[in-house]
Amino acid sequence: MKPLDPAEILDLTAYERVREDFLRRTIAHKRPRRIAVGGHLTFIFEDRETVRFQIQEMTRAERTVDPGESATEVRIFNELIPGRHELSATLMIEIPEAERIRSELDRLIGIDERVFLDIGESSVQASFDPKQFEADRISAVHYVKFPLGEELAQRFRDPGVPVFLRVDHPNYREKTPVEGDSRTSLGKDLSAD
Repeated sequence: MKPLDPAEILDLTAYERVREDFLRRTIAHKRPRRIAVGGHLTFIFEDRETVRFQIQEMTRAERTVDPGESATEVRIFNELIPGRHELSATLMIEIPEAERIRSELDRLIGIDERVFLDIGESSVQASFDPKQFEADRISAVHYVKFPLGEELAQRFRDPGVPVFLRVDHPNYREKTPVEGDSRTSLGKDLSAD
């Protein structure tokens, strides 16, 4: 999938004029790309549109007007856009009770080696961004990629092949089928060059 170009990011004034419609379209686009696995993990699969939205909202929140700063944001956020035959997601570990956040996150240390995308009989282990880890702590938000390769990308797009998102951690064992609108939306990512 082609990375974003800084020229695709609207300046603050132009973005404010279209923000309401842009927000509405992005929410609709993200809906099938949001997949819960169990009660505490949510994957939001990224593409050019979801990343563009994040950049637009970041530049709006920070009131960024310098084109150089916007270009830096684009360069950083482009890392979230999936490459060829790859899926990319933001993984959110959601613990609603504030007093339990740290203890629950600590229970999930090692999750970076326990997340898989099962495509038929094959499994692809998620690749976590190593910049987000400390030796004895994990954060509540992670950037992950699933490098499928050409053959598994084709199998993913075959509706006859079952696909599951699976977490196989000693303290969190859950799996969720990837089907329907979610499967269709993510399949487009694997078709894009």
